[in-house]
Amino acid sequence: MKAARKVFERDGYLDTRLTDITKEAQCAAGSFYTYFTNKEEVLAAVLLEAQEDMMHPGMSRVQGTDEPYAVLEASNRAYLEAYKRNAKLMALLEQVAQVEPEFRKLRSRRADAFIRRNARGIADLQARGVADREVDPLMASRALSGMVSVMAYNAFVLGERQEDDAPVDFEELVSTVTRLWANALRFPGHR
Repeated sequence: MKAARKVFERDGYLDTRLTDITKEAQCAAGSFYTYFTNKEEVLAAVLLEAQEDMMHPGMSRVQGTDEPYAVLEASNRAYLEAYKRNAKLMALLEQVAQVEPEFRKLRSRRADAFIRRNARGIADLQARGVADREVDPLMASRALSGMVSVMAYNAFVLGERQEDDAPVDFEELVSTVTRLWANALRFPGHR
């Protein structure tokens, strides 16, 4: 898996050959086929591993008594750090999803997993009286999760620059997406 990730990130999907992966892993082609049937299968496994890193980026357990804005900021920070770590794979996923229907489905399932997780968090905030109860949690999650995902893609995959041609400031990115989430959900004291 490590070798496959390295080769996919270095060469891209179209230019990666199984022999490149086995060479990087210092194993015979037969060993590869013990675990995977083809290039698509190993890429899917690498992408799922990255998704796990991004879904569960090592944040400590959140308590119901924790300050919601601080939790939101920590969640956004952890996600953006994980996205940055996995930016080359996220670029690869976008590329391959355009030409391979199975990867388009994988991308869709990945996005849906994030959206549903965030919708549960929004519903919990609504139940606690922290978030606007008139907003549909799933629809709000689609909009807000999409915003963060596109911002991360632009910053870490496309290398979007600020007006002064400097890279996007990570702390400013975290602060901005957190404020926009809090404002959209009408967190008390954060409008």
